[in-house]
Amino acid sequence: MFVCKKNSRRSQMAEGFTRTLGQGKVAVTSSGLESSHVDPISVQVMSEIGIDISNQTSKPLSDFNPEDYDAVISLCGCGVNLPEDWVIREVFEDWQLEDPEGQSIETFRRVRDQVKERVVKLIAELS
Repeated sequence: MFVCKKNSRRSQMAEGFTRTLGQGKVAVTSSGLESSHVDPISVQVMSEIGIDISNQTSKPLSDFNPEDYDAVISLCGCGVNLPEDWVIREVFEDWQLEDPEGQSIETFRRVRDQVKERVVKLIAELS
């Protein structure tokens, strides 16, 4: 489970990378402390590298059961705001990546590449 504040940018990128790079190895979902929308610039920068996240949707964390997940990754430092049941999973990490909202396309690309680097490591650790 990738969690962010709004499930709009970083967590959506992480879900897309994990779905693609971890296919057959890892099941993945993303959510937000509140739901929002998938940022069109996130869709664009992911499509630039051949990953389509246009069908992903923003979902609230409250729609999910923590016991269904072995690994929970916060991408925005929101781990301190998560209910305890989410942070005591077998794997919990708080990546604290910059939110590219309102920033340049270059910032979105940089954050995308940071997300990919961490997802690749995470898949290797979980596989």
